[in-house]
Amino acid sequence: MAGIYVKNLTVSEKSIDLNRHVNNLEYLRWMMEASLEHSIARGWPMERYVSSGSSWVIRSHYIKYLSPAFLGDSISIITWISGVSKKSHPRKYLFWRARDKKILAEAETLWVFVNLATGRPMPIPEELKSAFDIVTAGKDEVLKQAFPNITV
Repeated sequence: MAGIYVKNLTVSEKSIDLNRHVNNLEYLRWMMEASLEHSIARGWPMERYVSSGSSWVIRSHYIKYLSPAFLGDSISIITWISGVSKKSHPRKYLFWRARDKKILAEAETLWVFVNLATGRPMPIPEELKSAFDIVTAGKDEVLKQAFPNITV
């Protein structure tokens, strides 16, 4: 499905904290990376935003940690835009480990579209809105769409 983006990675040593699992800040970093990659995949790299005098800023993050990730784990970060308003949109994330079919974390970020010159919120242009499908499905359906060949 065009509205869902999947970023796959293997947990490296730099992501591990003193508790021998993935540090909380890594989840935020991975969320940012997955969002940027999704935007690029839909035809909106950073250069396009800059040339249009616009960008995105984060108003809020929410992360619910369900199970730890460890060194060497293969993880998929699934992300999608779950709605849109005049100047913002919520983006959701699932962190999923295939080997045990576990959701490791659920997250959501509220992104606000801004004018680069003023830093003030501005309306999201129709050209940008139309580049992304809005996904309203629940997490089980999103997993099925992200991994159609795997029973989740």
